[in-house]
Amino acid sequence: MTLPRGLYVAALVALAVLVLPVVGLVTRAHWSTLWSDLFAPASLTALWLSLWTAACATIVCLVLGLPLAVVIARSSTRLASVLRTIVLIPLVLPPMVGGLALLSLLGRVGLLGKPVFQLSGFSLPYTSAAVVVAQAFVALPFLVITVEGALRTSGVGHEQIASTLGAGRWRVLGTVTIPLIAPGIAAGTALCFARALGEFGATALFAGNAPGVTQTMPLAIYTAFNGVGITQDSAVALSLLLLVSAAVIVGGLRAWREDAVR
Repeated sequence: MTLPRGLYVAALVALAVLVLPVVGLVTRAHWSTLWSDLFAPASLTALWLSLWTAACATIVCLVLGLPLAVVIARSSTRLASVLRTIVLIPLVLPPMVGGLALLSLLGRVGLLGKPVFQLSGFSLPYTSAAVVVAQAFVALPFLVITVEGALRTSGVGHEQIASTLGAGRWRVLGTVTIPLIAPGIAAGTALCFARALGEFGATALFAGNAPGVTQTMPLAIYTAFNGVGITQDSAVALSLLLLVSAAVIVGGLRAWREDAVR
């Protein structure tokens, strides 16, 4: 099929919109001091905090999201549609609204946070644990939707055969369903981790921006260009690290999908 030439022009403009900002970021970096900027003490603190909180958030998403994905995939069409809509809300919700929602629920005067604070004196916001909660809130949909898609693609034939051979529900889940969708779980986990690593808005409002406690890489980058915290060169170095991480994850997922098709 021969496409109109104007379509190629529009496509090139679209590619430019996507690529040129990345080119601008790459040209902004000071390559001679890149490693020293990246491994400056303040940068390492933000990097380490981002990595371990994103890892914790990913584990939370796996523990909670995997059962939810199975329930959605094996529910009736109407119920699955309702559940899927609920799961997708954090994807389209403005990040600051997500942070406000978490504060309204878990803050000192929140729906659940207030009685917990009155009983125990514990307050979740503005702690490292709050960073994990915010990251899990925004990253969970990526895992659920990816795994649910893998479940629907795999069908129920193998599970039905295992059931007719006498396998119980838990055995079917553990020995048939989970192994069948293992690549989908891996893909969802990678997307979930990448989203948690880059989370900014909900974290800023719900967890704050305290260096060494809640200041993740995105927050450190933002703060640097307001003249506080790490240097702008370190911020650019961290930005490049996030860019490379995203490219590696997306490229890996693309390769996996092509292998799966073949």
